[in-house]
Amino acid sequence: MLDYAALAALAAVVRDGSFERAAGTLGVTPSAVSQRVRALEERVGTVLVRRGQPCLATAAGAQLCAHVDRVRLLEGEVATLLPGLAGAGQDGPLTLRVAVNADSLGTWFMPAAAGFARDTGALLDLVLDAEEHTAERLRSGEVLAAVTADPVPVPGCRTRPLGALRYAATASPDGRRAWFPQGPTPAALAAAPVLRFDRRDRLQGLWAREVAGVDLSAPTHWLPATQGFVDACLAGLGWGLNPLALVEAHLAAGRLVEVAPGRRLDVPLHWQFARIGARVLADLTRAVVAAARTSLVQPGGATGG
Repeated sequence: MLDYAALAALAAVVRDGSFERAAGTLGVTPSAVSQRVRALEERVGTVLVRRGQPCLATAAGAQLCAHVDRVRLLEGEVATLLPGLAGAGQDGPLTLRVAVNADSLGTWFMPAAAGFARDTGALLDLVLDAEEHTAERLRSGEVLAAVTADPVPVPGCRTRPLGALRYAATASPDGRRAWFPQGPTPAALAAAPVLRFDRRDRLQGLWAREVAGVDLSAPTHWLPATQGFVDACLAGLGWGLNPLALVEAHLAAGRLVEVAPGRRLDVPLHWQFARIGARVLADLTRAVVAAARTSLVQPGGATGG
């Protein structure tokens, strides 16, 4: 049998980032937390925490933390049926770890998160990753749910279609005149400075292939921030794909223009979540699906509402 006091110590260290903060959360001394984690490492025969600032879980440690999350979720479900157990063995409000892409977080996801937290009292631990890679977080057990571009259910998970996040390729008026005088031709796309979120960001390349039939290879500014993309386009740093919801007002006012008017890119998104059957995860799913239906492009091309 696993030592759940030791597992709780491990999860607190990883969640809070240090043995001292974990001790405060658990109401014990840092020495006690260290002893529990060390005993658990000896039991499983491998290092579970990389000590540092902050402390980080190893692959094995992350698996055990995921197990703790699932146990806490199920314990919370039992407590709703047996109120006398409420709070027993808990080290604070229930926290759900969820993977979400930055553009969803910056547009439609936050109202769903806020409504869910207000209605349930649960907390969210949001993990940012590209929509093409959030499903890997589910496969590893690191998160309980994810906004993902992958429609194929991860083993042990259910999936719900959310709709598509619509992007527009935008630039400042001066930038478009300088870089795309004849529109997004292959030559112009090869020379114009492009914005990319990180080394895994494929959106600009997908758009260029769809519009001009070319593989994008251009001078690149790396900018890992959703709002930073908008600001960079406004400042004339380069061109890039922005969620339409974030740039509609700028387009209407003429502060930004589309590189190819009307040629937009829709990225279908899905909600995948663990098959645990916990009510709180079902509550989160309902909140996310409802928010997506009012904000994302639904089948047929219209934005929900």
